[in-house]
Amino acid sequence: MGRFIINMLLVIGGFLLIKFRERIADMFGEAYWMRYVGGIYMFVVIIGVLMFFFGLARMTGTTKILMAPIYSVFPKTIEAPAPTF
Repeated sequence: MGRFIINMLLVIGGFLLIKFRERIADMFGEAYWMRYVGGIYMFVVIIGVLMFFFGLARMTGTTKILMAPIYSVFPKTIEAPAPTF
């Protein structure tokens, strides 16, 4: 039950980051390294999307499939499962 609540908070938090990106981005201001990502607004959207999908993947138990491209970059980590459809 606690795991579901944490994952639901990740999904809701990601959605709220995307919805209120202007207010959140104005609180933090502009950093030099964020210019390459598209600015602070795009950085907040990227973090929101990552939070949303990671919470959704943890809730449904598909984290290994979602992280398979990352696992394939590092050869000595856990073997990524083949997606089954």
